[in-house]
Amino acid sequence: MSPSTKQPKNRLLRFAKDNGLSLAFGAGFLVTVLCQAVAGQAQYNEEMRAIGAEHIGFGRYLTSADFAVAVTENWQSEYLQFFLYLFGTVWLLQRGSPESKEMHKAGTESDEDQRVGRHATPDSPRWAGVGGLRQSLYSRSLGIWMCAVFLASWYAQSVSGAAAFGEERLRELESPLPWSQYLAEPDFWSRTLQNWQSELLAIGSMAIFSVYLRQRGSPESKPVGASHGATGVEG
Repeated sequence: MSPSTKQPKNRLLRFAKDNGLSLAFGAGFLVTVLCQAVAGQAQYNEEMRAIGAEHIGFGRYLTSADFAVAVTENWQSEYLQFFLYLFGTVWLLQRGSPESKEMHKAGTESDEDQRVGRHATPDSPRWAGVGGLRQSLYSRSLGIWMCAVFLASWYAQSVSGAAAFGEERLRELESPLPWSQYLAEPDFWSRTLQNWQSELLAIGSMAIFSVYLRQRGSPESKPVGASHGATGVEG
């Protein structure tokens, strides 16, 4: 194999290694969305068969309100989890959990601890050392982005949910509701709250279970031999 052929291969392998976590979960996401679409189409057509309505093809199902609301109602709850976790863990602590900061570090911490302003290092992101509004925004950019995606996906869920709910009402010979009225419907809040409660349960469970249980080699766990009271320690 020539050096020129080997070099691109080495770059590709290095890229895969450096980005293994995001690539693996990204591929898993695409596979599960595809599987969800296949199962969703089958379920949708089964429901249509039961009422004597027309079946729809796979391509049409991918653009349907039924598929859109099924996807977006999960997305908004996941990004809500990230948003709440990012902001909550600034001030809220859990003794003994690697998901928590150390007990004396509640709050936004000092500029020195966060390496901002005059404490920024040569390899710090540029906005970490500029001060003013840009530094303030960058200091909270991850939480702001998670909040923005949560709100956007929640809005998308409400729009697609209203469309899917309207289709159900049409099949029952009732008039669809406008989007503003759908927001007060039990269907919208049932879809929303069943996801929110599961995300809050997941966050709370991870925080407390990680005090006493371990996963060797994972940064989400304390070292196996760390005491139960060790806080903010990662394996």
